Amino acid sequence: MTLGRISRIAILASVAVLLFALVSPGGGRLSSSKAAPRSGNQDRHCVPVGGMLMTNFGAIDQFTTMGTATGDLRGAVSGTLLGAPQPGAGGTLVFRVQHHWVTESGDTLTFDTAVATTAPVQNSQTLFAIVTYPVHITGGTGKFAGAIGDIKNIGEVDLAAQATVFRYSGQVCFAEQD
Repeated sequence: MTLGRISRIAILASVAVLLFALVSPGGGRLSSSKAAPRSGNQDRHCVPVGGMLMTNFGAIDQFTTMGTATGDLRGAVSGTLLGAPQPGAGGTLVFRVQHHWVTESGDTLTFDTAVATTAPVQNSQTLFAIVTYPVHITGGTGKFAGAIGDIKNIGEVDLAAQATVFRYSGQVCFAEQD
């Protein structure tokens, strides 16, 4: 596998990671957990989220994707690959990705580093399916300040077209406002 092809795969996988960041490994749902200690021990308000992400890789540099998000978290998204993809079990490729998200209203979402596992689509050298891509929200600005959440992603990366598309679903839990 050439370095250029690996870089393209890594970029596509990073986009997939961004989409999955908001879904929990336990079926895409967060339990109604207590807010992190702030001024009190209040319950969080959790809501389901879903939509679609579509990005181009190489839009910023060879390691970063950029595109749009629709649905509940509509806005702009990007993902940056953190190093070369690593071989995984069963012929998969594993990518570490840092996601960036700005909603249509200008709020930002912050994320833990995500891990996307991809597999080549049968009989193709350029199409890759997302096997697992959980993404964890760690906060943000505006209404996402203090928020947490998990998102799972399904989708595909097309290296020939230098494009990705993902469906995201999950839950975001907002910190109670004082």
